[in-house]
Amino acid sequence: MAAAFALPAALPAFAQDGSQNRFRLEKTESGFVRLDTETGALTLCRDEGGQLTCRMAADERAAYEKELELLEKRVTALEGRQGTTAAKPGLPSEDEIESSLSIMERFMRRFFGLVQEFQEEERQQTAPNRT
Repeated sequence: MAAAFALPAALPAFAQDGSQNRFRLEKTESGFVRLDTETGALTLCRDEGGQLTCRMAADERAAYEKELELLEKRVTALEGRQGTTAAKPGLPSEDEIESSLSIMERFMRRFFGLVQEFQEEERQQTAPNRT
């Protein structure tokens, strides 16, 4: 009788990520089997004192552990990359400074050249015609 009340209460917990029909429960001799309809994974569940408790099967656990290990390696690699960029000195080298200044100088010369052209055009348009 307790399992009958625990099962409907546990069903909302199985609906993850807004997917209402992702998990299905089937009654067995020893409890329930939970089927993940997205991945096909099966999990054994038991009624323990009015609580539905689900445990991963051994092969699921191994896959879970392997995935955790891969994620830990990726995190370590990403942290290592971040450490190398943070270790770079804060000041640019002389070559970087010279390159940046050269680019800025070309920009400024071209910009002021355009300003002079516009000023010259404006003078020509506003000058009185003496012909």
